[in-house]
Amino acid sequence: MNFENNLISGVFIKRYKRFFVDVKINNETVVAHCPNTGSMLGLLREGNKVWLTKTNNPKRKLKYTLQIIEVNGSKVGVNTHLTNKIVLDALQNNNIKEFGKNFEIKPEVKFGENTRFDFLITKKNYKAFIEVKNVTLSRNSGIAEFPDAITSRGTKHINELLKASRKGYKIFIVYVIQRDDCKNFVIADDIDTKYSNLLSKAVKKKLNIICYDCKFSLKGIKLNNKIKYKIK
Repeated sequence: MNFENNLISGVFIKRYKRFFVDVKINNETVVAHCPNTGSMLGLLREGNKVWLTKTNNPKRKLKYTLQIIEVNGSKVGVNTHLTNKIVLDALQNNNIKEFGKNFEIKPEVKFGENTRFDFLITKKNYKAFIEVKNVTLSRNSGIAEFPDAITSRGTKHINELLKASRKGYKIFIVYVIQRDDCKNFVIADDIDTKYSNLLSKAVKKKLNIICYDCKFSLKGIKLNNKIKYKIK
């Protein structure tokens, strides 16, 4: 997955109104769009190095978009709008080994009355729904965690995946760890106990969990290494 334009480096100042961040580029302070509605726990430290992109769209009010924050020397991708693109790129290039090869990919597929899953992949005698989750939190060295805040949406998706399983679909959650410094993944039970408990029950009912970290370059972000996970 490549960025729209070249990355521009800056220094983080503050976030406010959820979608706005102040960033210093050289000696100028700019207001950039923050494409992440989560808490971004542990990332928003004044003085952190950041990378942004500048839009080509002359009609857009905010010309800059926050893409990456560096924390303790490690890069963290914060643009949740890119997560599905990262996974789509990996699927198209057969880089998620759990799905094999030669399958058809459909994004944003409706299921039931009020649900859309991120991807449906199909091949002969096989159909699977994939829900994608973006992971940025790491409170302990080398350990990625999800979620970083209570996620009623995430709980809903687990319940809907279980319904799909009962209708003959294989079901997956792909946790995309937009970091390059974690070797393990866990669920943040203390942040959202309900999500943690439901996920544990769902795994026993054939919900498949896949975790990958990411590789960063000046051009873009790609899935990289498969990460070990622990579900209670």
